[in-house]
Amino acid sequence: MLQRQMGLRSLYHDFLALLFPEDCRACAGELALGEEIICSHCRIKLPYTDFHLSPTANPLHEVFWGRVPLQLAVSFLKFQEKGRVQRLLHQLKYKGQEEVGVVLGRWFGAQLREQKAFQTVDVVVPVPLHPGKLKQRGYNQVEGFAQQLAEALDVPLARKALQKNRFSSTQTTKNRQARWEAMQQLYAIHLPEEIKGRHVLLVDDVITTGATLEACAQLLLRNGASAVSVASIAYTL
Repeated sequence: MLQRQMGLRSLYHDFLALLFPEDCRACAGELALGEEIICSHCRIKLPYTDFHLSPTANPLHEVFWGRVPLQLAVSFLKFQEKGRVQRLLHQLKYKGQEEVGVVLGRWFGAQLREQKAFQTVDVVVPVPLHPGKLKQRGYNQVEGFAQQLAEALDVPLARKALQKNRFSSTQTTKNRQARWEAMQQLYAIHLPEEIKGRHVLLVDDVITTGATLEACAQLLLRNGASAVSVASIAYTL
């Protein structure tokens, strides 16, 4: 009986997909049956970094040398202006498409699960939004991605371990030192028991200068994390 109900549900879903086909969030083309959020063509063409194959020696890890002692540093995709990744992130952050983060997290999590280096991760912590921004947007765009990484690594997601104390003004016109100083005032540890003595995988959506992750990683280490690694959806090369 249950198998029959599942079969009927699948047929109903396929019927709806025929009547109301969804668009690929990366190229806006029509998704084929069996495709989810991102079409097969875009999935093949996405600019992957492959940083997970060398998580202690890659261009992203080098960004943090001399700034904060990270154990591992990885990013799933290369950010390219007016490219597929920029369109995906726009859909994720501004168009309510939380599923984009979930799908990308599922794909990336499958890769991280196969890497021995990530087997020492104890907890996943997403970079938080200010409560006001969270209320305005309705969700933290990082959380779905982070949740999938946590599930793949079979560790808890500590979504409230960090908190953001106030809104941040745009950082794009500031140099790295000014960004770092500003970031130091923005974040605080909310639940230290969730990170103390643990290897934390800190997760963000896009890494540009790394100032946000640097500030959060230093905060985690000062409050008892045994090690901090970082992961993101995309990295601006």
